[in-house]
This record gives sequence, C-alpha cells and structure tokens, in this order.
Amino acid sequence: MSIFAKISWWLKHARSWLCLSVALFCSTNIAAQAWPDKPIKMIVPFAAGGSADILGRILAQELTINLLQNIIVENRGGAGGNIGAELVAKSPADGYTILLASGSMMTVNPFIYKKSSINYLNDLNYITTIASVPMVIAVNPKLPVNTLAELIALAKTKELNFGSAGIGSQIHMANENFIYSAGIHATHIPYKGENPALNDLISGEIDFMAGNFPATGSFVKAGQVKGLAVTTSKRLKQLPNLPTVAEAAIPGFENTGWFALAVPSGTPQSIIDKIYEATEKSFKSQAFLRNLDTNGLTPMLMKSKDLNGKIQAESLIWDKVIKARNIPTQ
Repeated sequence: MSIFAKISWWLKHARSWLCLSVALFCSTNIAAQAWPDKPIKMIVPFAAGGSADILGRILAQELTINLLQNIIVENRGGAGGNIGAELVAKSPADGYTILLASGSMMTVNPFIYKKSSINYLNDLNYITTIASVPMVIAVNPKLPVNTLAELIALAKTKELNFGSAGIGSQIHMANENFIYSAGIHATHIPYKGENPALNDLISGEIDFMAGNFPATGSFVKAGQVKGLAVTTSKRLKQLPNLPTVAEAAIPGFENTGWFALAVPSGTPQSIIDKIYEATEKSFKSQAFLRNLDTNGLTPMLMKSKDLNGKIQAESLIWDKVIKARNIPTQ
C-alpha cells in the first residue's frame, strides 16, 4: 500500500470514528437532559423495617414529587451494606439506580470486608448526606438492669452479647465504640438487618443493643425493651427521660450515624446535579422535615466535596476502633 493510500485509509476511518464518538456523546447528552423519563430504583442495603429503610421511604416520597417520577425502594441487605452497594456500583451509570448508604459502609467496610469487590472510593459518586441519626442503648426486658451503669457493672461479671444490623454496620460499630469506651467485653451477634436484631432483643435472645432511634425508639416507648441511654451529646426530645451516655456513665461519649445518597461512578454530572437539587428541595418541605423529626432524624444536607472530607476523617477514627477491638476481617 502506498503512502497516499495509507493516508486515505486513515482519513476515511478517522472520519468514521469521529462520527461515532460524536453520536455517542450526543446520545448520552440527550439521555441526561431527558432524565428522568422512567421510574428510579433506590437501593436500601439493609432489611425492611430498619432505620435506613424508614429514611429511604420518607425520602422516596419527596423525590417522587420533585422529580415527577416514581422512586421505588428496594431492600438488598447483607455484608454490612456491601451487597446493595455492589449492585448499584455495577448498574448502568444513568441515574436510574441510586444508593441510600449508611456512613459505616464508606468508613468502616473497607477495613473489615477485605475481599469485597466494591471500592467505595472509585466505584461510586457521592451526592449528599440526608440525615444523621441518634442511637439508643437498650436491653431486653428480662435483663436485671435499669441504668447504663448497671449494664456496665453486669458486663464486668457476666458474659453478655449484643446484636447489630450486620458486621461493620453503624449499629455494630456504635456498640463496639460503647464497649471499648466502657472497658467491658461482650459477644457480637450479627443479623441481616436492624429489625431482626430488635425482634431478638425483645424476645430476650440477645442482651443489649445500641440501635438507631427510628427503629428502636418505638419499642422503648412501648416498654418492649428497656432504654438506658442515648448516644447523642444532648437528650432527645422524643425520649426526654433517657440520659445521654455521657451523663449516665462515660463522660464525653458521643456516637451518631448518618446516611448519604450515591450513584454509580461515571454518572453524568447533570444527573447528579438534578438529584442534589431535588433532594435540596425536599429539605424545604415541612412534611419531609416533620417525618424526619418524628423518627428522630436530623436533616443533614452536605455537598459531595464536604462529604468526601467527612468520609476520610471518620475512616481514620473507625480504623483505630477496629484495631483496638480486634474486629476480624471478612
């Protein structure tokens, strides 16, 4: 082939490749502009009935209104949230599959689930936080304690156990933080979600649990479990008679969880912006704010840049707790 023939061949094919690239770009751009034109799945990576599920359904109602499309909540629990996160990370980056993640998934799981296929830094784009959540340390009705100091004293003389929503979940880590700070020992019993753990707390199968308020609070109010303390720096107005952990036994103790929205890495920025704007609009809805307040959730809107910084800072803290408590990797 002569040099001129080679040049002609390259020009011909370069023109085809350019046209294809432009077509793909235009197609993606048009799809992003039209988004959303079909229902959106919100993956909640924990079992139904838990705090993540409660928050997900509250948020889905508002986003359905603001985006003019149905938001379908789908529970995919397991592996501390990793199963749901992996599903979202492997979904098309088109904005039709979003993740409601707990903070522990990004700040704890990377240290515990060493064999997981998801890379929380690279596989997801974080949009915003949604809410922070207080926790309540509660015991089963049969346990012979009525204060947090009594629970700590009992744990120093008897082998106790505690439940969680799964290894690495923010409930698991709140319990570990409490145990570490109190200088006691207890055996971890992981469940595939918060609600199953609460059911066993009520029946007396497990001894105690630091559970998220939205799921645990109603059982405390109903007397089905005994609430001993809240993990926030101030008492909760929903449970004003319960002291904080700092008041009751461990000065300076505070532990709150939080939740955030994420989408697969590579999702067009225009779609991410639309999700953020729809979420921001939700925070102006009195009905949304009332629903959060009723469930003890505090609104928490944080842009991705600040959220990424929060993830990095909390990761350092939990790394220390995991090493101090010798929590085994999976």
